[in-house]
Order: sequence, then structure tokens, then C-alpha cells
Amino acid sequence: QCLTLNLIWLKASVSCAPPNVRIIHSGHACNIEEERYTERVYTIREGETLELTCLVSGHPRPQIRWTKTAGSATDRFQDSSVFNETLRITRIQRHQGGRYYCKAENGLGTPAIKSIRVDVYYLDDPIVTVHQSIGEAKEQFYYERTVFLRCAANSNPPVRYSWRRGREFLSQGSDKGVEIYEPFFTQGETKILKLKNLRPQDYANYTCTASVRNVCGIPDKSVLFRLTNKTASPTIKLLVEDPIVANPGQTVVLVCIISGGEPTPTLTWVRNNEEVPKKSNLNSETLTIPAISTEDAGVYSCVASNNVGNPAKKSTNIVVRALKKGRFWITPDPYHNDDNIQIGREVKISCQVEATPPEELMFSWLKNGRPLRSSERMVITQTDPDVAPGTTNLDIIDLKFTDFGTYTCVASLKNGGIPEISIDVNISSTTVPPNLTVPQEKSPLLSQEGDTVELQCLVSGKPKPIILWSRADKEVPMPDGNMQTESYDGVLRIVNVSREMAGTYRCQTSQYNGFNVKPREAIMELIVLYPPAVEPVYTEIRQGLGRPFSLSCRVLRAHPSKVLDYEWKLGTRLLTVGQLHTRDETEYHVRALNREGYGAYTCDIKNEAGAGRCTFLVTGKAYAPEFYYDTYSALWQNKPRVYGFKLQWTQMNPNAVDRIMAYRLGIKQTGHQRWWEQEIPIEDNIQKGELLTYNLTELIKPEAYQVRLRPITRFGEGDSTERIIRYTGKFHCGFEEDTICMFIQDKTEEFDWTRHSAATRDTKYTPNTGPSSDRTGSKQGFYMYIETSRPRLEGDKARLLTPSFSIAPKNPYGNVATNPTYCFSFYYHMYGKHIGTLNVYLRQKSQTGQDTSVWTLSGNQGDRWRQARININPTSSFQMVLEGIRGSGIEGDIAVDDVTIEEGECRDPPPSNIRSLASPAAVHIWQLWLTLLLVLVGLRR
Repeated sequence: QCLTLNLIWLKASVSCAPPNVRIIHSGHACNIEEERYTERVYTIREGETLELTCLVSGHPRPQIRWTKTAGSATDRFQDSSVFNETLRITRIQRHQGGRYYCKAENGLGTPAIKSIRVDVYYLDDPIVTVHQSIGEAKEQFYYERTVFLRCAANSNPPVRYSWRRGREFLSQGSDKGVEIYEPFFTQGETKILKLKNLRPQDYANYTCTASVRNVCGIPDKSVLFRLTNKTASPTIKLLVEDPIVANPGQTVVLVCIISGGEPTPTLTWVRNNEEVPKKSNLNSETLTIPAISTEDAGVYSCVASNNVGNPAKKSTNIVVRALKKGRFWITPDPYHNDDNIQIGREVKISCQVEATPPEELMFSWLKNGRPLRSSERMVITQTDPDVAPGTTNLDIIDLKFTDFGTYTCVASLKNGGIPEISIDVNISSTTVPPNLTVPQEKSPLLSQEGDTVELQCLVSGKPKPIILWSRADKEVPMPDGNMQTESYDGVLRIVNVSREMAGTYRCQTSQYNGFNVKPREAIMELIVLYPPAVEPVYTEIRQGLGRPFSLSCRVLRAHPSKVLDYEWKLGTRLLTVGQLHTRDETEYHVRALNREGYGAYTCDIKNEAGAGRCTFLVTGKAYAPEFYYDTYSALWQNKPRVYGFKLQWTQMNPNAVDRIMAYRLGIKQTGHQRWWEQEIPIEDNIQKGELLTYNLTELIKPEAYQVRLRPITRFGEGDSTERIIRYTGKFHCGFEEDTICMFIQDKTEEFDWTRHSAATRDTKYTPNTGPSSDRTGSKQGFYMYIETSRPRLEGDKARLLTPSFSIAPKNPYGNVATNPTYCFSFYYHMYGKHIGTLNVYLRQKSQTGQDTSVWTLSGNQGDRWRQARININPTSSFQMVLEGIRGSGIEGDIAVDDVTIEEGECRDPPPSNIRSLASPAAVHIWQLWLTLLLVLVGLRR
């Protein structure tokens, strides 16, 4: 397919424009309304599809981001964003309601932000709960039995309730024995039906209906409750002991029986008020827990509910036997200021374990493998109030040489089922308190970032205690995340050490598995060397030939940092070397760039730990062009199978490199592989913000095309940019951007049309006229109107001209044989007692100085927007002219909005009360019909 390409230059500078944004909706909204002139409220039914589109303008093309204040736009939307023009949430849920923000930014001015509040409507099934109270009247022998039926349903908007007894609707005052009310503290969330002093006729079927008044098409929901003289709250029996003590691996069976309740209660099981273990099996009233473990222990509850009274609940505690964490410590004679064990003095051996259940814990002691019983010199205690539970002590009074040996503490549970724990403690002449030292070569310890290091404390003494490592210089966690780290060999191993881990560390003896004496501790320093961190890590520099430039590489941090070497290179070629003594940056200057000067410049700043590198890619490639989206681009042609497109763009930083000599244009149909390419020559220098235009014709309807544009300089091809163009055959303008879709004012008339929105319009001087919103009902939306206040006079005109629309003829000799038909439509607002006239004209290039009237309307049309649709048949390139004429007073503002030009005839005929003139011939036909009608009337008379 050949492309006919014509280059058109627009020298009027289209400067870069900051972003502007507007949110529109599609999808399944059931109501859109304005709130406080600042925010739109989008109402949608739960389960429907939410679709919001962010319409943006501005140049360069702004980047769009959707965010949300709370909840999530998707289930993973929290603290994240959706970078797309359209935000789509299928099957929206209630928690996804909230305020959504569309943010557009292109680096110019402040970002444009608009918000819309999404209100998700829903109605859950109502639930009826029943309570009763029995009060005894003093000095009288009767009981008053009152029943309360409470109906509640989750909903948005707030629900309305109604009650029915059988087929009879109940209301406050309709029955003396019935009272209907809402508790003040429930804020309309429930409605209570009170049956006072229950009567026989009160035993009946009660229906509660919850309604949100059919908003969003949500139907009413009802629930039925049958009240009888047998209605009662649930009762249950739990046929198990409390507590249940089980061994690991055992199967535990819990049985809960419903003993009463009407209606029949439902039964559920929970553990610690949460779900039971997933491996549990529930069969009717029996819960089976196979192969129970300590993780399965807890309080198991059987809960029965039938919405009458309070649920019945019975619980039992399941305890799984366990023994763990066996530890010991040796305490020298506390009455002597000596940490050593000596003959003739007292020594205490303590043994501790964690037992479940603690009351089954038993201890026994052995000496050299033989049972040891408590005596006057060997005192065994298991209930020492000064120590933690699960602890036993062996006090040796007046230590003798014969007391040396191995003492064993054995912990077990009374009913068995799990292995016992044995802890051996050796008491001898070699049993001495611990001492800590740090090897000389280990402090300070030098390492490089990323290494695996080992901090070591040498532990002497017998027995060797557990060593606790912690930071000595600051209160921060250890590398494993804990404030202290245990070590059994005195070594702290750190994998992949980082600069943040440098500092002072403390090793300290624990009382466990050692002496219960004042902790011994030692301090050591860890020094982490790391190469310089530099900036910029990578920078691309666009530069033209013959121009000077400078490169700078700066050190952010390094260790050591006193003397740093630097080295500049271009590729592999060494440029210069040096040292940084007092400065933190180095520079390299190029006086005039030549072709050999293009490439990657590197600056390596080094210390003994390594090097940090700054990289600068110096290139003569031109920046990518930026497509211009804010103007209407369609080019209509009088051919049934093809269309045209006006491609427009500006050049990003055109003066950064050598002059752009041409653009390489590539185009292909979407989904195809083959590109068609052509060069577009450029004769003059391109200025920043200058709008370039290129017409693409002979595009096949209704195919979409992918367009690629790449600038060319003497350096070569630059960066490319791509966009998709689609056939629409339709022009639409809602006047939301400052550029007003390239409409222009006719400066030969008395005044101009004004772009405005109802949110900002000052009605101080023009009451009772003009629109209160744009055509869509938005207070923030824009429209065009004529302001008829002073100094305007009756008959003053304002003319607004559309962009020019091209029609390419089939042959080079002029107009086509059959004129194409287009539908020109717009919305108008003509409200006020002084409304003048609104005219529409067709202006064609082939009829210079002659505008054809195609539509006119005068007078007050009411405070509402109406649509006009006109078929037009231009024979050459054309514009539409909207002419507003001031009436007799100031209450005569005329507004227009949503102007559309579309290929083909209008789908619906114009309303009958509007005068539509397709051509001067049509005016002549109307005059003939009017004359004939007058003749017929005269003949009848």
C-alpha cells in the first residue's frame, strides 16, 4: 500500500503545555452526581465492573497514575499505582470503594490531579435474632414475658426495615402489644420488633424485609422467623474432660451434643476463638484431631447458635505433653567473695526445663550414674520460690573431696509418654569460673563489604557457658534480627557483612550451662572497608560537534576515605589520573567535541577496598520526538475504503545536538511485521516547541496503524518514538482544554465566546441565565458561552470557528461528483428572558467569503441542555461557524458544548422545534411549501 505524504509546516510555536486532566466513566455506574462543586461521586453496585478513564492533555504527553487513599484499586493496589489511562476493576467489592485520584505530570508546572469518589452499593441478607426478658411484678402473682425480634443487614446506602406478621404489615401503633423502634446507638443499622407481654396471637411467622429502595437495581431481601411456644435458645453438652492432656501423636476426639433449642441450632468448633487445625475432621457433633502436636494445643470451644438468645458455648483445654530447653548453672558459696569452688564451702547446682503440663514435672538426681537422695549435706529442692518454675536445686553443704564427680539431673513427666531429659554437671578440682579474652589478631577485625567474617571470644573455664553477643556501641538488633545472639563456641559468624554492621560488639557469658556469677565480657571492633560510592553512576549527555562540555564525578562515601585515586578513561584510552585529598569530586573538561570524542567516559575512584565508577555516555543522537495529542488529526477523504491522518509532533530539546536534517518515518498496520519507511527532509532549524505536521493519506479503513518517527542528524539516527493511530471518522470537542480543540475566534465581530465552567463562573451580574453545569452535568466541566452583560449591546455578534476539515478529491480537476454527507451535532443551552439568536454556518474553501446558513434558533429554550443535529454536504475543505447574537438584555447567555462532526448522515432527525437549513435550496423549498399552504387556506375560505 503506497502512502501519499505531504509535508505541512506550522511556524506558529506550540509551546510545551502543563498537564490538564478530567475523569470520565464507563462501565456499570448507576448514578453520577456532583458534591460540593469539587468532587464527583460514582455509584456502582457490588459485583459490577468499575471503569474510570483519565482524559489528559498537555505537551509533552503526560504520564498518568491512578492512586487511592484507602483500600485498594485492586487487591494489590495498596501503596502502589496503576500506570494506565483506564482503571478497570471487574467484580468490584465493597472494600474497594473510596476516593480515587488520577495524577498526570509531564515535568511542566505542578501535576494535574482530579479525584472521584466511588461508592459501592450492596445489600446482604438480613438476619433475625430473638431475645426475651421475664420480669416479675412485685406484689402481684404473674410474670411478664417480653420477646424482642431484632433484624439487621449490612448495606450501603442505609437500609430500611419493615415487619410483617403472617400477611399483616406491622407498624408503630397498629397493635398495642407491638412496639417497633430503632435503638439510638445503632445509627439505623437495625430495627427491633418488641412483643410486649406475649399473647397467643403473637405466636406466628414474622418476616423482616430489608430494602435500599431499589437503588442500583438492588432488590429487597427478606428473612422469615417462626415464633412458637417452643422457641428457645440452644443448650449443649460437651462429653469430654477439662483439661484433656494428650501425648504427641495421639488422636483426640471431642464430642459435643445439642441438648435443646428451637429452631434447631447449628454447631461450630473453634480453637482459641479461631479456626481449628486444618487436619481436623468434623463429622456431625464429633471433632477428631489426628496425630496431635504441641502446635495443636489450645482451648477448643463448641458453639451452638440458632439466633435465639445468646449462643451456647462449652470449652475444654487440650494440653499436649512436652519437655524442652534443659539448662543448668553452678552457684558458688554466696557467703564468700570468691567465684571459685573450694573444699569446705557450699556449692549449688541448679537444673531447669520447660514442662507441659508443669504439674506433671518430676526431677531426680544421680551421682556418677547412681541415684542420689536428699540428705543433710545433699539437699534436693524442687520448689524454690526464688527461681523460675521447672527448676530443681542440689545444695552440697561443706564440699568434700569425695563429693567430686558427675551429677545428673533427670527431668520427666509423671504419666510418661515422652522421653526424659538428662543434664550432666561435672564438679571437680578443674571446675573453675569462666574467663573471656579476644585474640589479638581479631580486634580490630578488618573486612571488606560482602565478606563472611567471624568475631571470636576465647572462653576458658569449666564448664564453658553459652556466650551472648550484642552491639556495644548502639541499641540496634544483631544481624539475625535479635538484640542478642547465642553462641556455644564463642564465635559470631556474619555472612555478607555490610557497612551498617561495622562497630563495636560485646561478647558476654550467660549464667546458663556455666557459673551463676557476675557475667564476664569482652569488647571487639569490626571495621568494614567498602569502595567509594559515587554519583552519577550513569549519565547520558547529548552533544553536538565542536561544542565544549564538562564531566564531574563526586564521592558520596568511602572507607577508608583519606586518600582516593581517580582515573578518567574514554573507552579503554586513559585520559588522566590523580588523587583526591581534600576535595570530594573530580572533573574532566572537553573544549571542543570531535567525532572521536563520542563514546563512554568512565571515572574510577579507588581505595583499597575497590573502586566506584561514574559513567558518562556522550552521544550525538537526537532526542526522541514527542507526538502532539491535543489537536484534532483526522483527514476525511471522499473514498469509501481509505482515510487520512494528520501526524503532529514537537522535537524534544532540538538544540541539544547537531541540526536535525530529516526524520525517518515508519508505518505498518498493527499486527503486521513489515514496516514501510520514508524520509521527511527538514530544511530549517527546528525551534523548541515548534509543531511539525505530516499528513498520512490512503490509510485503509478501519485498520489501525503503528507509526514510528526517528530524527536524523549528521551523527546518525536518534531516538525513536511510536504511537498508534486509529480510524474514528469522528471529531469531538468538549472544550475541556485551554486549546479548545483548535477552535478560533472570529476577530472581525464585536466580541468573543468565553470558555467557562459552572464551578468558577461568576453569576453576580447575570442571574437567571446560563447553564449550571456542562452538558454531562459536571460542575467542573467546561463549555463555551457568550457573556451578554455590559458593555454588550443588542445585536452584537460573537463567532466561533471549528478547525478546518479536509476532503481529498478523487481527481485533480476539482470537486467530486457525489458530495459526502457529514453529521454536525452540538448541545446548546439558551436560558434567559433576553436570549437572542444562535446561528450555525457552513464555510467552505471553494466558496470564499460566502457562509451557508444551516441552522438557526432564537428565544428562551428553558434551563436545560438540548442537542441539535444537522446533515451537511461540503464539496471542499470546510469549517463550521457558531454565531451567537446578543438579545435585548443581560439575561441572554447562550452556551454550546460537546461539538461533534461525524461521517455519514445523522442517526436521528433534528427535533421538530428547531429550524435546520441544509442549503439555500432548502430555504426555497420551505418558501414554496408556505406559499402553497396559504393558497389552500385562501381557497378553503
